[in-house]
Amino acid sequence: MKKELQENLYKKYPLIFQQKDLSMKETCMCWGIGCYDGWFFLLDQLCYNIQNYIDLNDHLKIEQVQATQVKEKFGHLCFYIQGGDDRIGGMIHLAENMSYNICEQCGSTGNIGQTTGWIYTLCKSCASKDEKYKSWKSKEDKSLNTDK
Repeated sequence: MKKELQENLYKKYPLIFQQKDLSMKETCMCWGIGCYDGWFFLLDQLCYNIQNYIDLNDHLKIEQVQATQVKEKFGHLCFYIQGGDDRIGGMIHLAENMSYNICEQCGSTGNIGQTTGWIYTLCKSCASKDEKYKSWKSKEDKSLNTDK
């Protein structure tokens, strides 16, 4: 993710990203947010919903969520945390599943597919811009298995 987008998330959600300055012996957040810019909006909405839920439910005594790692793996978002509750776990699960239908590079939700080998979730337009994505197949292609 571009540094300015990452810094935007860090500034908007300092409690969630409070581990960003810890060492690699303490957290994986030391490496930053490990995905492309297309998922910025998804991450922004996820963090907003998590922090808003925690802030509005003081009476539930929910432990503050701290991101321990945020990355792409096998073509979908992985958002690892400490703290939270089952509802926050559900928010994260939903966002991770939504990432299978959002282009990692541009954020488009149209004509989405995945590459084989090193798996990326991309729209057809982004996949056609780089030779390394030549194995891209539309999600409508029956030979593409996205069940994880």
